[in-house]
Amino acid sequence: MTNIAVGYFLLMVILGKTCDKTLSISIKSNCLTLSISSTADTQVFSFDHEGRLWTAMFNSVSYRRGLDGKIVAKWIIPTAHNHQRRWLSRIEGEVIEQNAHKTASWLLQTLKSGQIQFSDNLPQAVFDTLNHVIEFTPKRYKQDINRYYEVYKPIGILPPDQYMAVFLQATEGCSFNTCTFCDFYKDRNFRIKSPDEFFRHVEAVLSYLGKGISLRRTIFLGDANALITPMPLLREHLKIVHRFFDVSALGGIYAFLDGFSGTLKSLPEYQELAQFQIKRIYIGLESGNADLLKLLKKPSDPEKAIGTVQAIKTAGIAVGVIILLGAGGHKYSAAHIEDTIKVINEMKLNADDIIYFSELVESEGLAYTKQAYQEELKPMTSEERVRQGEEIESRLIFPNDSTPHIARYDIREFVY
Repeated sequence: MTNIAVGYFLLMVILGKTCDKTLSISIKSNCLTLSISSTADTQVFSFDHEGRLWTAMFNSVSYRRGLDGKIVAKWIIPTAHNHQRRWLSRIEGEVIEQNAHKTASWLLQTLKSGQIQFSDNLPQAVFDTLNHVIEFTPKRYKQDINRYYEVYKPIGILPPDQYMAVFLQATEGCSFNTCTFCDFYKDRNFRIKSPDEFFRHVEAVLSYLGKGISLRRTIFLGDANALITPMPLLREHLKIVHRFFDVSALGGIYAFLDGFSGTLKSLPEYQELAQFQIKRIYIGLESGNADLLKLLKKPSDPEKAIGTVQAIKTAGIAVGVIILLGAGGHKYSAAHIEDTIKVINEMKLNADDIIYFSELVESEGLAYTKQAYQEELKPMTSEERVRQGEEIESRLIFPNDSTPHIARYDIREFVY
């Protein structure tokens, strides 16, 4: 069995010109990007080497397509510097895909006819990927999406720095699945795959991604709480990952774990996970306030979360800590801020770690929304939630001024 390693670097940028358009073709080890400019607009399309559309931009709107075919559009209102987003309908998404296909077809025909003057010779990889793009007709896209759902259960969420990981479902669902603010896994029961089933799953993932594997940068072991798997079985899962991938070259393995379950593993076990090249474990702390966690029905405890993080870091594994902004509304805000600051400061995070501030997203039908209404919890505005995060961040103290990366985490923009 061949271990797969994925590179990520620029190979070549080639400029071209026709009578009314200028072109830029960027061929990388992970994707092909076409930029075509005219007096009216500039259109940019990026494809993985299997031929799937990945990203696009035109009319000052950027588009990102997931493997499930869903496309999110994002743009900025210049006068207000306001970030906007919208998920496209399936019909709208098909128009974007067809536009990309039409552009690639035009380029390939123009290349063959010799109507473009280029700054350099085009490598064969450009033609190879363009031919794959041409093969992605509407029918092929539908087949590809159907294949995605044969390989994966719906992927609920990933940390933003892992959106481009090779996602491997060693488990399905969430081991407790009680949090009122989360409905990612309400449609399925938690279960751990046997080694044989996981082996077949990894084979299916690689077959499905094909040459598009080059777009992926790391490995993420899912679903929501995969590391709760008992060590004898988790060990087998990780051995399978290493049989299929050159994990070191790919950038390591990443996974979620809740702070409560994290206490079930010992320091020697975390040290063994480090030997398997698990590089970062993401902890959904949400809050340092115990009463707020009870309100959210999060089966966690701030003190146990601290102990889990300290054990993980002692083993040489980095952590990602996720804080939920706006949880509990105005009633819990002061306690949420004070206790979260206290807990994070006790975790002794450093430059290897990440802190994510994620705004609570309320929607009709979400258990938290109903609960907040019944308990008359006055919700915070988006601006107030942002200020809550800024206040927490301003009072964090890190050892030796080794500050972790701190970023916002908007679950509404998740694309895989």
